Amino acid sequence: MLLNKQIYFKVLINKFILFKFYKYYIIDSIIIVKNHGLKELFKRRGWKFLLIIISYYAVRDSVVYIIIPYLIAKGVIGF
Repeated sequence: MLLNKQIYFKVLINKFILFKFYKYYIIDSIIIVKNHGLKELFKRRGWKFLLIIISYYAVRDSVVYIIIPYLIAKGVIGF
C-alpha cells in the first residue's frame, strides 16, 4: 500500500509545472553555482535569470510588506 502512495505522489508531482521547473531549472542552477560559481551561472543562463530573481523578490516583498498590512488596516483581513 505504501508503494502505491509513493508512485501516486511521484506521478502527481511530475504533472505540476512548478515542480518540473524546480526540478530541472532551479536545482540545476544551484549545482552550477556550487561547482563553477555565480559568473558561470550568468554565462549559461543569461541576465534573464537575474531579472527573474529580482522580480520574484519584488512581488513577494510587496505582498508581505505593503498589501497585507494595507488590507489589515482597512479591515478586510481581521485578526
